Amino acid sequence: MWSGLSTMTTIKTFVLVAGEASGDQLGGSLMRALKSRNPDAVFTGVGGPAMIAEGLQPWYDLERLSVNGFSEPLKRLPELISIFRGIKQRVLEQRSDCFIGIDFNFFNLLLEGSLKKAGIRTVHYVSPSVWAWRSGRIRRIKQNVDLMLTLYPFETQIYHDHGIPARFVGHPKAQQVEVGAGQANQLRERQQRGIGSEALVIAVLPGSRGSEVKLSLPDFIGAMTRLVEKRPGTLFLIPAVNTNRKRQIERILREHCGSLPVTVSEGDALDVMTAADGVLVNSGTATLEAMLLGKPMVMAYRLGWLTYQIVSRLVNIEYFALPNILAGKYLVPELLQDQANADDLVEALCEVLEPAKRAMLTREFAAIHETLVGDLVADAVAPIEALISTGDRIE
Repeated sequence: MWSGLSTMTTIKTFVLVAGEASGDQLGGSLMRALKSRNPDAVFTGVGGPAMIAEGLQPWYDLERLSVNGFSEPLKRLPELISIFRGIKQRVLEQRSDCFIGIDFNFFNLLLEGSLKKAGIRTVHYVSPSVWAWRSGRIRRIKQNVDLMLTLYPFETQIYHDHGIPARFVGHPKAQQVEVGAGQANQLRERQQRGIGSEALVIAVLPGSRGSEVKLSLPDFIGAMTRLVEKRPGTLFLIPAVNTNRKRQIERILREHCGSLPVTVSEGDALDVMTAADGVLVNSGTATLEAMLLGKPMVMAYRLGWLTYQIVSRLVNIEYFALPNILAGKYLVPELLQDQANADDLVEALCEVLEPAKRAMLTREFAAIHETLVGDLVADAVAPIEALISTGDRIE
């Protein structure tokens, strides 16, 4: 597995572009792996705190790219076009050795295509969900991307079937979180927050984007209110991805409730979920994190009306929650749109918190966890090195 390749000698500059908090975390992990083989590499592009901490020289604030759905990108199209052109110009001016687009597919795939035509080697990290909807995108991916890095093992075969070089690299979170850590470290995390061992604690994660929080948090607050009525003494912890989201969450809480026992913190989602008994979560990476921690969860997601009308006609999958997709069966309750109401959310939460159900989910989640562990240095960095050194696609 690329074992004959030694440390990089030709790589000078990587440009990485992430468009949201989850991509920033992935980008930070990939940068660490890249630096392990080439400590002198230069990293520029767009990222957040995790990537900047690893040495990224940012060209734009991550928040400027953070958009969701269909209508929001249209509203901000002039700004996005300006950033697109700015990134392209800088990449071409410095003749970067490799461009790595991290998720953020609608933006990065277009950028990768434009750069590839200009002779820049392109890598896309995090496969678009071509197995779920808009499978025709794979033709564009073949044209635009030299190497696809996938987080989940079932995705690579899809690309191989279409002649696209792809590597399963594992999910960094699966390596970061040890199997059983969510239970083993729960008491410690509670003690640090002054929470007793007998309290019922629910972690509430309404999303990383402002638009997600705006749509989902009012429903979540309704569920929190109902749950306190059913189970007095319940405590809630909400981890915000950054300062802007924390302020937004606190503002919405003030508008919709006055006395809920809730603590809002910043940037500590894994620790918060570790302290919790269960998780009420928006879709996305947070469902993976809750699963890796072995936490019973309910996934609820609400899109804007226009976005939902479009997506519901395009999606071709049986499940929406990532743990269900990875398991190939229904493990986690999924409440979408009008189903994501307070009464149904509370009913689903109470169900997954039942001891027998909780034990079953913990076992299932641990089994999935073990399939997601990879080695970024061997599985991602070495193929990137080969791509750069040869200038050809990795077959």
